[in-house]
Amino acid sequence: MTGTIPAGYAHLWGTDRQQQNAAYDALMAATEEAVPWADAVWDDVKDHLTDSDNHNRAIAGQLLCNLAAHEAGDRILGELPALITVTKDPRFVTARHTLRSLWKIGLAGERQRHGLLDALGTRYRDSFDEKNGTLVRSDLVESLRRLHDVVADDAVRALAEEIIAAEPDAKYQKKYARFWR
Repeated sequence: MTGTIPAGYAHLWGTDRQQQNAAYDALMAATEEAVPWADAVWDDVKDHLTDSDNHNRAIAGQLLCNLAAHEAGDRILGELPALITVTKDPRFVTARHTLRSLWKIGLAGERQRHGLLDALGTRYRDSFDEKNGTLVRSDLVESLRRLHDVVADDAVRALAEEIIAAEPDAKYQKKYARFWR
């Protein structure tokens, strides 16, 4: 059974930025917990990962991660490739907003967490050819720390340590290590 979609959801994909931002704030706050209307909006949110408006892609990525944090099923695993694509968005701010939200997927359960870790490991390896690769790797390490703080999974720590150890620049290696002190 799905709940009633909040009225503000209608403004989430609109062109009035003030209404859109208010809807975004309200929905992100609401989805910090499980919401009864998650199933009713899931496909629509997912479809906005490829929206022509980069702002909408960022919103979709963040909201989908919030929804996934409380999703007991595996459907988020099928959405990981699309979410990872958004983390490579030509608009780096869009990419970064989604990248910094991915960790929440790991809260849903062990299968989702291990699927996420596989995707983040691949994302890490792909980051070396990017203009902002050091920021991507920093965000990955910080996100892994946030996940580990909530779910003390040794696999999360191991991936973070792998990323830190493999950083070729000692300055950045030291910077990333600060998240794990």
